[in-house]
Amino acid sequence: MSGLLALLDDVAGIAKVAAASVDDVAAQAAKAGAKAAGAVIDDAAVTPKYVHGFAAERELPIIWRIAKGSVKNKLVILLPIGLLLANLAPWLISPLLMLGGAYLCFEGAEKIYHALVPHDETHVFPEDKPGDPAHLEEEKAAGAIKTDFILSAEIMTIALSAIPEGTIWMEAATLALVGLGITVAVYGSVALIVKADDVGLFMAQNGRLGLTQALGRGLVHAMPGFMKLLTIVGTAAMLWVGGSIVIHGLEELGFGGLGHLIHDWAYAIGHAVPAGWTGAVEWSAKAAMDGVFGVALGMVLIPLATKVIAPLLAAVTGKSPAGH
Repeated sequence: MSGLLALLDDVAGIAKVAAASVDDVAAQAAKAGAKAAGAVIDDAAVTPKYVHGFAAERELPIIWRIAKGSVKNKLVILLPIGLLLANLAPWLISPLLMLGGAYLCFEGAEKIYHALVPHDETHVFPEDKPGDPAHLEEEKAAGAIKTDFILSAEIMTIALSAIPEGTIWMEAATLALVGLGITVAVYGSVALIVKADDVGLFMAQNGRLGLTQALGRGLVHAMPGFMKLLTIVGTAAMLWVGGSIVIHGLEELGFGGLGHLIHDWAYAIGHAVPAGWTGAVEWSAKAAMDGVFGVALGMVLIPLATKVIAPLLAAVTGKSPAGH
């Protein structure tokens, strides 16, 4: 009996340690996920365009396919690579983060440039492009998964940089939880956004109460404007996150002048308002200046990417550069 009681006591002790480890993983995952919030917003804002033009009944299957691809990107490819970097070449994490941040700045600035400067639009949506619908769906899903890979790499690297040093298993569990949680949040939100107009139409046509029908019509009419707002928010988040990553990376490499200047200006602006608003105003000022830097860097990168990098990639792969 005494042996059994001792065994039960040992089991209870192991259970307490395991529960504490689970709590630590959850807490670290929450903090790491919060650090990647800007990239997550951008991911959620970018994805809905990939189901544009498809029949309503194909929207959720396409999102599900992209979500599965996103999980594979994060857990099968990026998680092992991230752990190897963290444990064998941690000095590479900051440069890779900066490279991803520069890409986000380029993408955001390119959107602004295309909105302001007339150009030949070569993006073709499914309803404009002849061909097999199944092939078009496959093509769109593949494009979305490629875009997700870049954003997922940024998210996982940001999360990895925010995880305190520990055992490789703790880091792996935390990264896996971050990856799964963010994927559910992003693609669950995308599914709700994409189907919101269908829900509104159903309410408008089948609602028994006038209020229900009015809410449905309001939802249908509001969605185009909401999608435009989401695009703006996603672009702003892209530039803010990209700019802040590059600035922080420069500080880690010993070039902290710009970062210190932005910090000082944000501090001065934050302390120029009543005390109750100091924190929010200071954060907003810093985010805005990071975003302005992101725009400037992205604009510099546009000709480099389109005139140098794209032709080089085309020469290597044998494919013509994609138009914008």
